[in-house]
Amino acid sequence: MSWLVALCLLLVQSEVHGFKIIGNSMTHQKITERAILNATVRVCRTLAVADGKGFTSPPQPFTPESVAAACEARKSSKSFRKTIKRIQKKNWLTDIFKVFDPKSHCDDEQLTEGQKIITDGLSTIKAANQVQSFTSATSILGKILHTLQDFYSHSNWVELRNQVPNSNLIKPKANIGKIADKTRATCRNCDGDDCTNNILEGILEEKILTSGYFSILPFKPAGKCSHGNFPDTTSLFEPKGGINKDTPTSSHGHLHFEAVNLAIAATSELLEDVRGAAGDKQFLQMMGISKGTALCFVIDTTGSMSDDIAAVRTVTASIIDSKVGTEDEPSSYILVPFNDPDFGPLTRTTDPELFKKSINSLPATGGGDFPEMSLSALQLALTGTPSNSEIFVFTDATAKDGHLRNPVIALIEQSKSVVNFMITGILGSRRRRQASNDPQQQHSHRMVRSDVQLYRDLSQASGGQAIEVSKDKLLEAISIITQSTSSAQVTLLQAARSTGKAENFTFTVDESVKNLTIYITGISVDFTLINPSGVIQSTTNTTGSSIITVKSVGNFHSLQLQTEVGMWEIRMDSTNPYTLKVIGESLIDFLFDFVKMSQGPFEGFVLEENRPSAGVNGTLMVTLIGGDSATVTEVTLVESSGSGQINGSVESQGGGEFFARFDEIPSFEFVVLVKGQKNSSITRASPEIFQRQSPTRLRASTLSVSSTDSDSVLEPGSPFQVHFSVMTSGTGGNFTIQATNDQTFPLSFSSVLFLDNGGSANGTMNITAPLSTRSGTGVTLTIEATSPAGTDSNYEVLRFTVLKPVTDFLQPECQLLSLQSNCSETCSQSMWELSVLVSDGSNGTGIDSVRLREGNGTLNTSMTADNNTLVNYTSSCCSPDVQLVTVDRVGNVESCSYSVRTTTTQDVTTNSPQDGITNSPQDATPAAASSSTRAVQSSFLCLGIAVLVLTLMSETEII
Repeated sequence: MSWLVALCLLLVQSEVHGFKIIGNSMTHQKITERAILNATVRVCRTLAVADGKGFTSPPQPFTPESVAAACEARKSSKSFRKTIKRIQKKNWLTDIFKVFDPKSHCDDEQLTEGQKIITDGLSTIKAANQVQSFTSATSILGKILHTLQDFYSHSNWVELRNQVPNSNLIKPKANIGKIADKTRATCRNCDGDDCTNNILEGILEEKILTSGYFSILPFKPAGKCSHGNFPDTTSLFEPKGGINKDTPTSSHGHLHFEAVNLAIAATSELLEDVRGAAGDKQFLQMMGISKGTALCFVIDTTGSMSDDIAAVRTVTASIIDSKVGTEDEPSSYILVPFNDPDFGPLTRTTDPELFKKSINSLPATGGGDFPEMSLSALQLALTGTPSNSEIFVFTDATAKDGHLRNPVIALIEQSKSVVNFMITGILGSRRRRQASNDPQQQHSHRMVRSDVQLYRDLSQASGGQAIEVSKDKLLEAISIITQSTSSAQVTLLQAARSTGKAENFTFTVDESVKNLTIYITGISVDFTLINPSGVIQSTTNTTGSSIITVKSVGNFHSLQLQTEVGMWEIRMDSTNPYTLKVIGESLIDFLFDFVKMSQGPFEGFVLEENRPSAGVNGTLMVTLIGGDSATVTEVTLVESSGSGQINGSVESQGGGEFFARFDEIPSFEFVVLVKGQKNSSITRASPEIFQRQSPTRLRASTLSVSSTDSDSVLEPGSPFQVHFSVMTSGTGGNFTIQATNDQTFPLSFSSVLFLDNGGSANGTMNITAPLSTRSGTGVTLTIEATSPAGTDSNYEVLRFTVLKPVTDFLQPECQLLSLQSNCSETCSQSMWELSVLVSDGSNGTGIDSVRLREGNGTLNTSMTADNNTLVNYTSSCCSPDVQLVTVDRVGNVESCSYSVRTTTTQDVTTNSPQDGITNSPQDATPAAASSSTRAVQSSFLCLGIAVLVLTLMSETEII
């Protein structure tokens, strides 16, 4: 059976089970990105029109950077692109982890089963969005989009001459069409290499749905179509050939681009449904589009923290007042309190006034013993904030839950968020210990100075600061460090030294960098700064053209610099530990992932979700952001606490992506340093050099931990079994298994797993969500394996969503009660109004919200005695149209459109896919159509989808 193993490996490596990269074909990744960019532009245009603003569509072809700029959120291009890449990655991983699962690819005529994957996933996405668990929502989105897109490549929907998507694929239990009986033949042999007519005429004439059978074993039911092409061995047996449209050279490759266009349209349709349930602003949040980054505070609320909380209140008000309405306005506000033995809950809001109230209501009571649950709170914050966020932890106590050190570091490495600790307890006696003569209590206080090293380690792992100040100086320290919070913040240089010594550092500043700042933490640290013009300034002489201001408080020093393009040098001299960080604001940045390159005739790669393999060659995939005219020339792994470095060989992959290949991944902790060139200035004769560095420390491991159970659904009260595997390239023995989750759900597992030398072993654990858990709640489970000697470890981070069984699959209904107008040619002097009753049926879950998608009048809603929603809308006749989006409590969506000229009701997923296109005849007599009027609705449905397909085909450049 060795041939079978080899064939399996080739299958995984060649990405053979969906739209693929061959010649000028379109991949799942390209289809997904195109649809997301189109959908995001439509949302931003709608919001701009609703706010009375103009909207300028970005130039074609759309890019994440151009779309973010058009949405007036250009600084969020990094988070937007990161979200797109997460969706693309989860889409692509379906070909890796579900390669032999026919329902995940709509193969083997398992089309109804594929529909269930899509609709179950949609229910989970909508529930996750309700509690703003956006990472879970977008991860699941990527998985179901693969199945949805494969329907158009693997089934005969295109061959049946359908010009629009199968909208029922995204509706639970809806009829997607008549599927061929298991005993009915569907195909004949291809005529040599010509498979254009291999589907039987009766199947086509009767509009019967079928899809190809796929297997590396030569078995399929008699007379059935095959998927086709290598390595599908079923296509070698009667009836020979296949029907897939994955590439232009596939068996039905002559229909590749028709399948692509339908897959893009279907993806857009599904995104419209998600948008309708979430609302436009929350849809953008899910996609990572926002003006600023999230503001996250993790706060100790014990009795001695009253002064600290007061300082946080003051700085919160200052941040909100200075940034609301600007391009740095926080995308969301997150608060996690902790003390002992409690922590949480996590509060998340987009309302700055509500966040102020949450801060103002924090108590400062109790205290008990000295340490607090700081790491549990930080763990919750790391899983509840978007990736690349900046988190501020306020405490005057050591950590009682130090066993969470490694899981927290794992989450830092995964999220690449920056954690800053504001520590006030070590510079003076804690108030609750101040009057004590108890030697044990005094010893507890003395432990603060040594135990604070844990906070220093965590801050350095994330690229943050551990700022140690007295309580009366905390407000000043917070004010300094929060001034630089920006979603466009980039790191140019970062270093940490555990033992002080004299050392020189250099960094390059390019034209795009603004607000150049140096942070130094440490006691008795001297520096000499030399700018590109040669001006020298030092600790004792900070006057001159380079340094604008110097602010020092406690062990924290901030140097605000006069930005100057070119090479800078800073000479550090200290006998004490210190950290150095150089930051600025710029739209040019990068994302990166370690990947494992495949072996064999097919080129491909698998993303490494955790720590890369140590001591062997490795590849880093770098994505350049905001540098349309830039290229990466150097990628280096730089030792975090020393001078070691490993240089990679850089290869451009096109589209702003680069592979950096390293002969060996180092055993020391490192950061990623990227350098490049850009031609951004017409005044420069030669390319300008730029440099960026990842703030997060990384490390390699001889272990790997993996699981395919991520993004699964937990049903409250039912144990879910997680399967995982551990592999080592080193010495075997008993490996320690630890697991923790951010919701403290019950876990059961074996704490020891035995591995042979260079071997692997499988393990299982159960996690149970309590019955009272709210649907949509995200759960992050971290599984860690540690070597027998305790010197090496690796982890797997899994995310789950809690979902109670959904039984309501019907959309809400709109019933027009009245529509009155006195509109005249002078529209500004006349008004119109309507009254609509919105209901969710006798067995529905109830109406959750009614929102305006179109119209700038006044909307009022009220509950009726029978739990329906009465909607009243009044508007000037200058705005003659209105569209109501109604959503029930499980995310079923209905869009109801009305006008003083005509009214219609239709599904939101097919409503006006291109902004500015109206489905209603403009001169019709005023009328209403409820959701029960399906005959009228169907005509608008077909028209709407047809417009969507034609629009996308005209906008899409197939490359």
